[in-house]
Amino acid sequence: MLNPLHIGGIELDHPVILAPMSGVTDWPFRRMVRALGGGLVVSEMVASAAILHGVRAEMRKLSTDAAAEFPFSLQIAGWDPHIMAEAAKIGEQMGAAILDINMGCPARKVTGKLAGSALMQDDDLCSRIFAAVRGAVSIPVTVKMRLGWDDQRLNAPQLAKRAEDEGFAMVAVHGRTRCQFYKGKADWQAVKAVKDAVQIPVIVNGDIANFDDIDQALAQSEADGVMIGRSAMGRPWFIPRAGQYLREQAIMAEPSLAERYDIMCQHLDLMLSHYGDDGLRLARKHISAYTNGLEGSALMRQIANNTSNADDVFAAIHDWFKQLLDREEPKKPQQEGVAA
Repeated sequence: MLNPLHIGGIELDHPVILAPMSGVTDWPFRRMVRALGGGLVVSEMVASAAILHGVRAEMRKLSTDAAAEFPFSLQIAGWDPHIMAEAAKIGEQMGAAILDINMGCPARKVTGKLAGSALMQDDDLCSRIFAAVRGAVSIPVTVKMRLGWDDQRLNAPQLAKRAEDEGFAMVAVHGRTRCQFYKGKADWQAVKAVKDAVQIPVIVNGDIANFDDIDQALAQSEADGVMIGRSAMGRPWFIPRAGQYLREQAIMAEPSLAERYDIMCQHLDLMLSHYGDDGLRLARKHISAYTNGLEGSALMRQIANNTSNADDVFAAIHDWFKQLLDREEPKKPQQEGVAA
């Protein structure tokens, strides 16, 4: 059993963290993870310049119920130390309990602006950002990074040490380089070099999809906890189950088909109420994730992706799940003397 995880003065219920995912870990998704018993949740990446300018699409990512989501971590991205510091102040004022810096996003639209994992190419700029953000807020500051930009520059241990020296409370490491994107397999063993370099908690991330992955990732990295991202899509219950597993508590059962349907509908309702007309478009990826692996899921995805009316999509989802549930019900025993 792992020790309790402390981030600054905040003690987490369990050492499993919902990873920040652009377009995924918005308020409705975080709300579902928390409602099911998840611990620390991290927002999708928010551009620091957009926070200052109040761009509506970016500000919507900041929507939070600070009490219900506590401790909520806000992740900001950028490349200008002053702008990121000012954005951090706004995040703290909006109720974030933890401020996280994105140094892991591999997307070209992010790295092309020298943000995300592109920052790992300039150690001194990273240090200036660390100092500016840490000095701007009173809440704990963390950073999420990759192993490095490419195999020739695996500088995560050095950057983690610089973050620690500036007073950061935690570092999370995805076990790939930026140039790998999401190809190949995450190298959990390589994360151990970061753990050896610092005294603050280190969290291992990448390709953690089941309990066996958790065991192997922790054994190879010797990290203090795990961060789970893509494997939680369509499975928000995996985060709390993983936490129970690591704390050696009673593990709640995988949801039944009926419970899965109910969780999915709650999530979609939150998205529609939060985003309005944009909700259905943004929910399509979640519909695909929730229905993945179920009989007829390809048709369900096709309906969701090609139907613009939310009521029609909900009706199709309801009918589809009803058919699955009807087939799942055990047949009643035939009464004696009654023909089949």
